[in-house]
Amino acid sequence: MRAFLALPLPEPLIPPLLAVQEALPVGRAVPEENLHVTLAFLGEVEEAELQELHLELEGQALPGCRLRVTGLESFGGRAPRLLAAEIASEPGLLALHGRVVRACRATGIQLERRRFRPHVTLTRFGAGLRGEALARFERGVAGQVALATGAEAAEELRLVASTLSPEGAIYETLAAYALPLPSGDAGGGAG
Repeated sequence: MRAFLALPLPEPLIPPLLAVQEALPVGRAVPEENLHVTLAFLGEVEEAELQELHLELEGQALPGCRLRVTGLESFGGRAPRLLAAEIASEPGLLALHGRVVRACRATGIQLERRRFRPHVTLTRFGAGLRGEALARFERGVAGQVALATGAEAAEELRLVASTLSPEGAIYETLAAYALPLPSGDAGGGAG
């Protein structure tokens, strides 16, 4: 089963991201219900491994964190394959990422070695944009480059199964782990 660990977006972060998607005249927008911040992509794993990981995460006191959009970033070089919203690498998010990685290793799940770049994938462009499609993309994103939001507390971590289909990925939440309010939060909100 293909799976990953992710943070669903706090509700106040969603409207600005949907506005970016609507401003783009090219690409396939990620459906609102699929917007998330991936903490660890597990790849193909056995159900027994997922059960061990679930027990490992369920038994831990996970740190709370805030999510704050700090701009936009395209991936794929000169022929962008996707557009993402950058998420600030704040200490709570980095601590949670570290805890998730250690939980995966403790259960024998091997993760790809790559630098953690927190982001929310907004729009995919298949094999990449070139020519007129690239020019339309650049015009569409020009007014959105300064995108930024306040910091909002993440409410839960999810273990998610991902099934690929011609229409895009279909996600199923296998387990959810409540996160505490980040240190210094008395009631959430921008900070």
